[in-house]
Amino acid sequence: MPEERTTAPAVPVSPGTFRLLGVPVRLHFTFVLLLIFLMVYGLGSSLSASTYVVYVFALLASVLVHEFAHAFVSARYGIRTLEIVMFPIGGISRMERRAKPGQEFWIALAGPLVNVAIGAGIFWYLFSARRIVNVYALNEPTDANLLERIALGNLILAAFNLLPAFPMDGGRMLRAILTRFRTEDEATRIAAVAGRLLAMSMGLYGLLSMHFMLVFVAFFVYLGAAQEGAAAMGRSLTHGVPVRAAMVTEFRTLGPGNTIRDAANMLLATSQQDFPVAHGGQIVGLLGRTALLRAMATDGPDSYVAGVMDRSYATVEPDADLAEVLPLMTQAGSCALVMEGDRLLGLLTSENLSEFLLLRRFGMEPSEVRAPELAG
Repeated sequence: MPEERTTAPAVPVSPGTFRLLGVPVRLHFTFVLLLIFLMVYGLGSSLSASTYVVYVFALLASVLVHEFAHAFVSARYGIRTLEIVMFPIGGISRMERRAKPGQEFWIALAGPLVNVAIGAGIFWYLFSARRIVNVYALNEPTDANLLERIALGNLILAAFNLLPAFPMDGGRMLRAILTRFRTEDEATRIAAVAGRLLAMSMGLYGLLSMHFMLVFVAFFVYLGAAQEGAAAMGRSLTHGVPVRAAMVTEFRTLGPGNTIRDAANMLLATSQQDFPVAHGGQIVGLLGRTALLRAMATDGPDSYVAGVMDRSYATVEPDADLAEVLPLMTQAGSCALVMEGDRLLGLLTSENLSEFLLLRRFGMEPSEVRAPELAG
């Protein structure tokens, strides 16, 4: 199921990430926990260990193929896939920019269609080989019905993703249809509410029927729907508002020749957590709190800022629409530099952005355009 279109550049490959067909695929830690649980659960089944491993990895491969179908169709629309993240309820494809409603419909539909094709293809092969498929017998997994269960698993995956609620693909298709009659943010909120109602129904049924795996899935569905709803509210509060209205204008900078000790002292003396690194009037890097503390622990306080600063920092223009910049912050981390040409005007931080959204929600209007000078 595609999610989180963003204007951010591709993130570097990190631990727990591998590349497949040129696209980084990251395993979320909850996905790893689910994988461990499935393996432990399989030890008590009637299946042989090899058959169970093949079954689990076949379904995981089906999820990956599902996500790459999204990536393929989005590429046809000129939208690059930055990353695929594997969660317990499936994969999430992060796109470099938001798709138009019509494009999003077909991008979302591509994943379930591929799973239907896989399931139908396996059943066609079984019928052509004159193998009788007893659907009722699939409740009892055996080594003999491995192919049938893989096919059925793909059809279930397609049906689950076609549910008209966020964060499933059906919710994105529903939003694409609703945008013909409502604004995109209103359509998103409707699909997000449907997702939360679906999650609560799944969770309640799981508790009453003692199917705790269903409760586990419902929890992640609820989180995904809530995240979409919050993103829609954020876009509605920031649409038409320039970045300069929410940026931090009073900040300090470091030089590449400063030491980590200097940076630590500045961290303690101010409320700032991210420090632009300037040299000769030009911004050459960004030192965040996490990188600072890591350098203090590994390289020592007398190491230089130049050796640990981030040289591939995110930048935004001061007159850019804040609604379009919001997704960037999920990739940029906690800070993006607001640049007008080579001139640094301010910092856009996650903390300040959250405060700005809160004040906007209570009725504060953006202040007049500010023209801060480069702080040092």
